[in-house]
Amino acid sequence: MRYKELTIEGRNAVLEAFRSGRTVDKLFVQDGCKDGPVMSIVREAKKQGTIINFVLRERLDAMSATGKHQGVIAQAAAYEYAQVEDMLQSAAEKGEAPFLFLLDGIEDPHNLGAIIRTANLAGAHGVIIPKHRAAGLTAVVARTSAGALNYTPVAKVTNLASTIEDLKKRGMWFACADMGGELMYRLNLTGPIGLVVGNEGSGVGRLVREKCDMAAAIPMKGDIDSLNASVAAGVLAYEVVRQRLAAAGA
Repeated sequence: MRYKELTIEGRNAVLEAFRSGRTVDKLFVQDGCKDGPVMSIVREAKKQGTIINFVLRERLDAMSATGKHQGVIAQAAAYEYAQVEDMLQSAAEKGEAPFLFLLDGIEDPHNLGAIIRTANLAGAHGVIIPKHRAAGLTAVVARTSAGALNYTPVAKVTNLASTIEDLKKRGMWFACADMGGELMYRLNLTGPIGLVVGNEGSGVGRLVREKCDMAAAIPMKGDIDSLNASVAAGVLAYEVVRQRLAAAGA
């Protein structure tokens, strides 16, 4: 199901958006505003795991299209989020070993959209992102994905490390992108696999990295030490594709 992207302003409108079950990525609240209606909105946002930003009134004024934000503005997702279970079910229905992308700290919507596009073309069954410190499914993401968001499910989870633990119990293996790891060509990336990619600055977080079974390094011969996150995801994804095709005798 697709949602139209929407910026929601005003206390009643924002509260009803939460109560209706609409997916809301971020809530902006005027700092220091603690009256009843606003606190009710904050409680609803916390229940749903929405990112809450307390900002100055001037920031809200700049964001507002109506000038009547009443101290709260919500940004709703352009698309509905899937469940991780949906991805596993899709793999089972196709008779394929699950192939998932897990993104740790990808905050640039252009990078997220490009990775979703790559995931679709590489035959991945879905993309998993964390609720916090990550880009959500905005119109920019949808546009950059070049339509792939219509076909590749994206799930948002509270804790990536815990999600990895749960999926490992179901037989999945995880490889994180890490330039200090083993050369990717030497790793067995066949079977049920999750590729974990972090941002260009800090890479994959320590807690998430420790949950992974393998660290995959991409060979680089240039003068800089890292690839754009979406490019790294693409390189690793197609090593998975290459190994799967080789294992199938294709």
